[in-house]
Amino acid sequence: MKNTVKRHRLLSDKTQTDLAKAIGVSRQTIHAIEAGKYVPSTELALKLAKEFSTKVEALFELD
Repeated sequence: MKNTVKRHRLLSDKTQTDLAKAIGVSRQTIHAIEAGKYVPSTELALKLAKEFSTKVEALFELD
C-alpha cells in the first residue's frame, strides 16, 4: 500500500513527533506508516485524514 503521509506532514510543517502527539500515537508508529511498514487501522487513517483536512483516499492508495 502506498501512502502520502510523509508528504502531507512535511507540507504541514510538522515533525513526526508533532503528528504523533496530535493523533495520539508514538513517533515510531508515524515512522512505520511513512515507511510503508505498518498499515494503520481505519480509526487511525481517519485521524490522519482529519489532521490534514483531507480524505483517507488522498493519504493511502492500494497497489
